Amino acid sequence: MSAFLTTFQVGLLAKLAMAILLGGAIGLEREIAGKPAGLRTNILICVGAALFMHLSIVVGDIGFSPDGHPYGDVTRIAAQIVTGVGFLGAGTIMQARGTIIGLTSAATIWVVAAIGSTVGAGFYVQALGAGALVMIVLSGMGPLEHRLRRARRTVNATVRTQPGTSFEDLAATLHRAGIRVLDRQVFDHVGDRTFELRLTGPSRQFEEARDHIMKRDDVQHFHFG
Repeated sequence: MSAFLTTFQVGLLAKLAMAILLGGAIGLEREIAGKPAGLRTNILICVGAALFMHLSIVVGDIGFSPDGHPYGDVTRIAAQIVTGVGFLGAGTIMQARGTIIGLTSAATIWVVAAIGSTVGAGFYVQALGAGALVMIVLSGMGPLEHRLRRARRTVNATVRTQPGTSFEDLAATLHRAGIRVLDRQVFDHVGDRTFELRLTGPSRQFEEARDHIMKRDDVQHFHFG
């Protein structure tokens, strides 16, 4: 029994150590990037998921009834990891006048919990592979994303404003953000004026243009697509 307990503790500590390593590697990249879910957050999420997964396996594997059915359910605690981490992820997503930020941080929290669960289940090689892939995506694809954001694209946009808003003022605001209007349609309603626009410009400038538009007091809603 003593040898069993010693082996159990060493195995658990090994899982937690790997969870710290993988969660810390991803968290360090997020910390350097200045994201809200940084080093400590990702370590704690990964360690917690690994511990819960280990506990789920230990508690669920408590034996079988005479007719061959297991007494425990190894998936019950593990399933709650997905639900619990969802609340953490939702807390990192913010919306301000139509602008949504924090989706990458929420996705990182989600995948770090998945990696921790994989470690807790004892699949070390798979967890290492997943951690390496996540690091490549978060850090290695930054230059590619930068090039894509510099590429020009053409999109449709809907802008809902107060009645009587001038198109020239709206176009001037977009132009200051580096976006040009190719085509427009204007629809007047009882409570607003709606502009259906076709815009062109560098990809990275569209978010800036949306921020500029949403700062106007006469703009009620702005939507791409």
